[in-house]
Amino acid sequence: MAKINIVLVEPEIPQNTGNIARTCSATGAALHLVYPMGFVIDDRKLKRAGLDYWHQLDITYYDGIEDFKAKNPGAEIYYFSTKAPRAYTEIDYPEPVFLMFGCETKGLPERILQQNPGHRNPMQVLQYTIHGHRYRTTLYAVPERR
Repeated sequence: MAKINIVLVEPEIPQNTGNIARTCSATGAALHLVYPMGFVIDDRKLKRAGLDYWHQLDITYYDGIEDFKAKNPGAEIYYFSTKAPRAYTEIDYPEPVFLMFGCETKGLPERILQQNPGHRNPMQVLQYTIHGHRYRTTLYAVPERR
């Protein structure tokens, strides 16, 4: 299992997912995609964003959040939200760790945030042009917080 696992719950924008996939491949992080998604996985834009790295990517697909939890029992999951009380830099991350992010326009479903502690991502407002940067910033910060 990868030391760092990025979980995207219901991603909507293929280019963002492709860019995040490329970053995961380059850093050795695993990518977990939770359906439903706003695109099909063979979408031309998604593959164009990460095609050179797709065959090297450690990627797993799930039918929904319950499927993800059932297949990763006991996982240390950190739920990222702009509404959370603590910043991602205030956490000492275990190995392995799962960093869960919601879709670009709505974030994580409220029911998940109510049931679990959240950690504020560095961006206060989600913007399409910087969405991929949110993941990279967090991904690179995790090793420093161990």
